[in-house]
Amino acid sequence: DTFTPVLEEKLAEFNVEVVYKQVLDDKPEQITAAIKTAIEEKGAEMVLCTGGMSVDPDDRTPLAIKNTGARIVSYGAPVLPGAMFLLSYYGEKQVPVLGLPGCVMYAKRTIFDLVLPRVLACDLVTADELAALGEGGLCLNCAVCTYPACGFGKGW
Repeated sequence: DTFTPVLEEKLAEFNVEVVYKQVLDDKPEQITAAIKTAIEEKGAEMVLCTGGMSVDPDDRTPLAIKNTGARIVSYGAPVLPGAMFLLSYYGEKQVPVLGLPGCVMYAKRTIFDLVLPRVLACDLVTADELAALGEGGLCLNCAVCTYPACGFGKGW
C-alpha cells in the first residue's frame, strides 16, 4: 500500500485526522462494506478510495462506491492528471466519498488537490463545476511547481 503515505502527507497539510484505514482486494462487496463502516461506525466525514478506478474489467471501486447508495456526482473529470476521478456524496449528511485515480500517488498536483479544499470546507462540488475544470485542467508539470499560483484548475 504505497498510496497511504502520499494521502496522509496531503491530508496533513490541512490537519486532517485519518480515523480509519483498510486495505482490501478488488471485491466490490468488501469495498462497499468498508466505506459504510468508515462513515457509520468510525464517524468519517470524508472517505477516500484508492485503486481500481480505471475502466478495466477488474477495476471495481466505482461499482463499490455506487453500491453504497451514494449519489454519484461525476465519474471522470476533464483534468490531467486525474481524469478517472469519482466524486459522490453518501447519505443525508452528504459525506463525500472520493474515488482517487492512480495519478494521485505519483503526480505532484492532480484533481485531488483541486477538489480537496472544497470538500474539506463542506462546499458541495457539482458536476458542472467539475466540467468547468476543463479550462486550465492540464497540469504542465513545470520544473518548479508554483501551484496554486498557476493556471491549473482555474476553470472554477
